[in-house]
Amino acid sequence: MKEYFSKKMSHSNTYIYGRNPLIEQLESEPAKIEKIFLRDNLSGRVLDKIKDSASQNRIPVSFVPGNKLFEMVGNVNDQGVVALISPVSYIDFHEWLENINVDSGTAVLLLDEIEDPHNFGAILRSAAAAGISAVLVPKHRQSPVNAAVFKTSAGTAGRIPIVRVGNLNQAILELKEQQFWIAGLDQAAEATIWEMDATVPLAFVVGSEDQGIRKKTAEHCDFIYTIPMMNRVESLNASVSAALVCYEWRRRKRLNNE
Repeated sequence: MKEYFSKKMSHSNTYIYGRNPLIEQLESEPAKIEKIFLRDNLSGRVLDKIKDSASQNRIPVSFVPGNKLFEMVGNVNDQGVVALISPVSYIDFHEWLENINVDSGTAVLLLDEIEDPHNFGAILRSAAAAGISAVLVPKHRQSPVNAAVFKTSAGTAGRIPIVRVGNLNQAILELKEQQFWIAGLDQAAEATIWEMDATVPLAFVVGSEDQGIRKKTAEHCDFIYTIPMMNRVESLNASVSAALVCYEWRRRKRLNNE
């Protein structure tokens, strides 16, 4: 077996390299490919095939100098082709939606552009521990499930479904059709998480580290909750906020069952 069929860990990421391994990955499991890097002077029919397949699967492609590829995978025969691979498989949103059993005790998280891998990993860990049914993530402006995420999640990234959606707002509308109520987290809200109704299926929207929930996404929410805070603390980071709402949901669910 040639060297370029192997995988390499570098800078907390997982890469594959070589033209044939990438084409095989595109044909067998394209959802695991986060991004493709091609040497900027690459040309030919294989390049066209890779670009066409990447476009069909909505995988971003970047043309970079050869030394950038060297930084990723080292001194190997990369053939001008490197791809960033997720160590955990994503689940297709519509496939997941068709198979989920929605009842009053179902809750999911929707991440609105969480780009920090440590926050993402911590969110996955809290969601798994609290019994959240799935974590839904957008394809763009979202941290991939890389080695840093997997490590921060303490391995729990493989224990909870990670569902990838093309458009978060469209996914929200489809969740509503399945009887989910959408609850966003925003520190400017008047209602608190202590007032949530945990007797209905819930989808909690957690916004990005810097901007919070986007305006259009907030407009689709049925409820907007804030997390009560003292001592003039203005905000918590995304992973802490997600953990608190997950466990408040869990606590209220337990009270409802007593």
